[in-house]
Amino acid sequence: MTPDQNRREFLGAAAGVAAFTIVPRPVLGGPGFVAPSDKITLAYIGVGTQGLRELLPMLAVPDIQVVSVCDPSRDAVGYRDWSRSGLLSAIRSTLGKPDWWAGGESVIPGGREAAKDIVDTYYATLRSADKFKGCSAYADYRELLDKERDLNAVKIMTPDHLHGIISIAAMKHGKHVVMHKPIANRLAEARLVLDTAQSKGVATHFMPWDSNGSMVQVMAWIRDGAIGTLREIHNWTNRPVWPQYPTLPAEAPPAPKGFDWDLWLGPEAYRPYHPNYTHMVFRGWYDFGGGSMADMGHYSLWTVFNALELSGPVSVEPMLTHNCTLAENVSTTVRNDFSFPTASVVRFKYPARGQRPAVDLVWYEGGIRPPTPDELEEDHKDLPSEGMMFVGDKGKILAGFQVESPRLIPESRMRGYTTPPAPQRPSGDHVQPGVLQWVEACRGGAPSPGNFLNAWPISEAVNLYAVALRTGRKLQYNAESMKVTNLPNANRYLSREYRKGWEPESA
Repeated sequence: MTPDQNRREFLGAAAGVAAFTIVPRPVLGGPGFVAPSDKITLAYIGVGTQGLRELLPMLAVPDIQVVSVCDPSRDAVGYRDWSRSGLLSAIRSTLGKPDWWAGGESVIPGGREAAKDIVDTYYATLRSADKFKGCSAYADYRELLDKERDLNAVKIMTPDHLHGIISIAAMKHGKHVVMHKPIANRLAEARLVLDTAQSKGVATHFMPWDSNGSMVQVMAWIRDGAIGTLREIHNWTNRPVWPQYPTLPAEAPPAPKGFDWDLWLGPEAYRPYHPNYTHMVFRGWYDFGGGSMADMGHYSLWTVFNALELSGPVSVEPMLTHNCTLAENVSTTVRNDFSFPTASVVRFKYPARGQRPAVDLVWYEGGIRPPTPDELEEDHKDLPSEGMMFVGDKGKILAGFQVESPRLIPESRMRGYTTPPAPQRPSGDHVQPGVLQWVEACRGGAPSPGNFLNAWPISEAVNLYAVALRTGRKLQYNAESMKVTNLPNANRYLSREYRKGWEPESA
């Protein structure tokens, strides 16, 4: 192997010879043993609270070796989470070390030093036979990609605004990519991610795939005419469950020691540091997040988009809350095009396609739900706090948020039908099946069903949702040109103005 051959290319070239010259792995190392030369070497980019949470089960996968971590934040300072000590307890349990401590100011872990210690400790104690050399740590993903030459793949767990540029850079370096939602928080950038994945031919996996339910029973009822012609799909969530700040921060405190604010901003325009931009609350800002639909709609609607072949809406119409304030004792509405509203409803109109007629998709968030249908009133029941409903001209199907436990309503309509069992979902304590399929794709196997190339319709929708909310106007959309046709000024929100040196083309 020449010095500049990377390890991934060598593995692929050697695969055909290995079966004839190497003793089978189970003979050498027992069941589940994976030879070091067969492992996928992985860099983990983004190790905040959710990044660490998902790192834990990945460490146990024998086919993967985490060799590097990356995050602009060095120490466990300033992190927020969904519980005070849940993540710390999970780390201690995984490592078998009840006194493990991330350092920093609180019990909420985060940052690259904590991540590096978790990786090193896990491999030293629970996978010592792997003879792991130690995990490297970087603040800048660009430096990581330049220096870690013996690297097969990356997992991206950063805030939304960094997903696109990091995945593009990784793929241009020939690395396989697994990434959390969204693909990108700008429509044009999402398209570029998918185009790069196709042109580079690397293995990709978009993690929301594994959380989507099955549309098999719903489609069977629709085709059977149980609800007549499908007209509408309604999906509602209790998100946001994080602050949606109605005004920009007025103060400019110093960034925590060890936190590289410039790297965290990445491609976005410079502004003074404030903790209300970072970590778990980034989701509420148009520049840094994707809102509640990007956060949760990928989990519920991807399977719906696939089954009904929804792509290229002709219009997107928002209804949203606003905030008011007093200015010199006069009530005024806050002009806000920087953060998502507290609650909203967004209606997408999709044209007919094949045998499917035109259909509306309606997304609800912030506690708003559709009106309770008469069919449910007949059963003396209320709509759940989160759910999915398919409306036809002759009936309705009600299901859970991720299409689980679908049923015709009212209950009398279920006579003669069997209620399907809820799909078995992977536990949060184990790595997702799609990630394991992605590992095989990295080795030259079939693409994961959750690969990036299957994610355009849902990516298109969640980015148009954000633009509609940001403008507060109904948008007419041309899918072929990827342009808003009735409000030209809205098109500036379909892409971003990159800071110098952060353009995807320079990756």
